[in-house]
Amino acid sequence: MIRDRDVRGVIAAWLAYGIWGLFPLYFHALRPAGAEEILAHRIIWTFLLCVIVLLVRSELVLLAKQLRGRLALGVGIAAYLIAINWFVYVYAVGTARTNEAALGYFLNPIVTVALGVLVLGERLRRLQWIAVGIGAVAALYLTVAGGGLPWISLVLAGSFGGYGLTKKRLGASLPALHSLSAETVFILPPAVGLVWWLTAQGDSTFTTDAPWHPLLLVSAGVVTAVPLILFAEAARRIPLVTIGLIQFITPVLQLIVSVTLLDEHLEPARWVGFGIVWVALACLTVDSVRAARRRRPAPDECESLEPVEPV
Repeated sequence: MIRDRDVRGVIAAWLAYGIWGLFPLYFHALRPAGAEEILAHRIIWTFLLCVIVLLVRSELVLLAKQLRGRLALGVGIAAYLIAINWFVYVYAVGTARTNEAALGYFLNPIVTVALGVLVLGERLRRLQWIAVGIGAVAALYLTVAGGGLPWISLVLAGSFGGYGLTKKRLGASLPALHSLSAETVFILPPAVGLVWWLTAQGDSTFTTDAPWHPLLLVSAGVVTAVPLILFAEAARRIPLVTIGLIQFITPVLQLIVSVTLLDEHLEPARWVGFGIVWVALACLTVDSVRAARRRRPAPDECESLEPVEPV
């Protein structure tokens, strides 16, 4: 029998990944702002929103005390990895290459598994090895068929994989809100500096089409925080294997949006590349389901696991 907490967890996961999947529409609406300006405003307004929430919850001092030593260094590394991910993603949307961003997030689980072997020395099961091999074939095929390295897809998958690896090495040190708040602290100075520089050069679009364009830029804080809160709620209520299956909603929606709403054209070779990646993901999915069935953890064990939140 499905419990109410499980239903609420699944709904929260669908909403979180659904919002992330529709991000291209939001970033497309922020034109004429460029990727660097959007990134800067996203960091600034997310930081301010987090500070307000932490003040309301009387947790700001607690977070400041937590950010020391190894944890502070790890959070700083994670912050710049996710900043790279955010910038390249917004750049992809702004240059009509959202489909390449979607491919990057399809590749992410495969890159994450590969990083586990290369960095953490983890041992892979047979289907995981097959998935990594197929993923490598897909990257090679797309490079040859596309006439160049699919760098947007690889940077997105690599930066987010590195972000997840860093978070894993840190362990469950910070809840989602504290983690996001801490990360924005580290990347806030260059974001503020960038906004100041764009304004000084006359390249800022913040006052363009007032009040709607400025409001859209300011709303970046809410747009960033809401799916994270939903994801944290889902992670508390449902097993990781369920979250792992639902996560593919994001790149699927990104691909659909890019083709149907943003009028991006995909060459046949690109579709073949996507097909190869999907075969690899099918292998990973089957392996995850099998492993979950063998473990069959108790509900309390499922709840103790802390997945890395996508951003």
